[in-house]
Amino acid sequence: MITQVRQSLKYLVIVLFIGASSVSCTDRGDSILERIKQDGKLIVVTRNSPTTYYKGPHGEKGLEYELTRRFARYLGVSLQFIVPEKYEEILPLLVKGKAHIAAAGLVITEKSKKYVKYGPVYQNITHQVVYRLGTRRPTKIEHILNSKIKVMSGSAHADRLRQLKKRYSKLQWQETREKETEEIMDMVWRKKIEYTIADSNEVAVMQRYYPELRVGFELNKRDKNKKVITQKLAWAFPKNTDNSLYHAAIKFFRKLQDRGELEQVRERYYGHVEDQFNYWRITTIKKHIKVRLQKYKRVFKREAKKKNLDWRLLAAIGYQESHWDPNAKSPTGVRGIMMLTLGTARHMRIRNRLDPTQSITGGSRYFRFVKDRISIQVSDPDRTWFALAAYNVGIGHLQDAQLITRERGGDPYKWIDVRQNLPLLTKKKWYMKTRYGYARGYEPVIYVRNIRRFYDLLVRYDEEFKQSLSDVKRKTRQQIKKQVKIKR
Repeated sequence: MITQVRQSLKYLVIVLFIGASSVSCTDRGDSILERIKQDGKLIVVTRNSPTTYYKGPHGEKGLEYELTRRFARYLGVSLQFIVPEKYEEILPLLVKGKAHIAAAGLVITEKSKKYVKYGPVYQNITHQVVYRLGTRRPTKIEHILNSKIKVMSGSAHADRLRQLKKRYSKLQWQETREKETEEIMDMVWRKKIEYTIADSNEVAVMQRYYPELRVGFELNKRDKNKKVITQKLAWAFPKNTDNSLYHAAIKFFRKLQDRGELEQVRERYYGHVEDQFNYWRITTIKKHIKVRLQKYKRVFKREAKKKNLDWRLLAAIGYQESHWDPNAKSPTGVRGIMMLTLGTARHMRIRNRLDPTQSITGGSRYFRFVKDRISIQVSDPDRTWFALAAYNVGIGHLQDAQLITRERGGDPYKWIDVRQNLPLLTKKKWYMKTRYGYARGYEPVIYVRNIRRFYDLLVRYDEEFKQSLSDVKRKTRQQIKKQVKIKR
């Protein structure tokens, strides 16, 4: 392990002195920023992770993707990603000049600052000791001594453990170059190892899928008042005399911050995971996915295709409304899987709300109808969150909340601002000024947050199902080939 670390550091030192850089130098003496604009391309080295960059069902996603995409647009150039196989290759690739920026959820450390310089901080996180529910919860460093711990090689987590090793000689761990933090947390969940260290944002995202993963304690340093000192995430830039791109990034982040766009981007990826579901709720959802959803999956897919919607989003609405119970009904008179009111059912030409197929058809029609009525100034994914809120509370109340948002200086076309003002519809001071009056405005906020979580679970389930189906087909083909050979 120590040898691996020394080799990584040695590599960094070597590439630091490489004279010819493929992206950062020019024979004409142009600045890095000028060359990027001339080439029309910004090259970013990142990593595959749900908190950084990944290819989802509808294209590239991730916080780092969103931020770098906006930066490329700000510079007026296209965007190209380099995704190395190993995490510890990220900074060496940057230093060697293979990329202009490293945007990979990098924690600023004193060691790495010797080789790169960091841009503005865009997120604060903590290092958390992760364990599995059902095993002993560690609450202090002494509880994880002589334990099976695994972390990513070259990570800030490994650096922190090395610092602690000086005080706790019995602290031991393994470093892996082959696995990302997400995969290591999966090993904790499968009880292959006892603990790992992960960033708080990564833990929050993983707990949506693995509710048994729990946080034992924070591994961060503490100040004089024993408060946890957070770690800072930022982009990394080559450490050279040309700071043109670096200064452009500073101006870009300042602009994002002033416009409130930075917070909006963070909300898009973390706004629905701030308060985690409890273990029993997610366990129940997984059971319902395996049993109840199978009965109606075909209908959800068919109706979603007709309305140009994501079937998993429709299914998430159905779960929030009724837990996919076709006989569900409330004291207020809404009924069926999609819990349609009598008026909505008539408007959507649905005769029997308790018929699962008709209910899903009516719900998909109504959601499409509502989404089409959202202002064209609202773009996705905010447009989807607005439509979900309107599905719950009504388009009129949503528009009232938008007006309140504007009056209070917020952006009426951004969900992060409108969601803060929807609860004001319960306060007389505000709803008396509106067209549609009082509404339980806190409900659509919770409603949207829950559906976003259900949707994430369904996407995960769907991807795993497709992968398992692909594996079965592959094994079947292999068996057929073997049988053919035997017959021959």
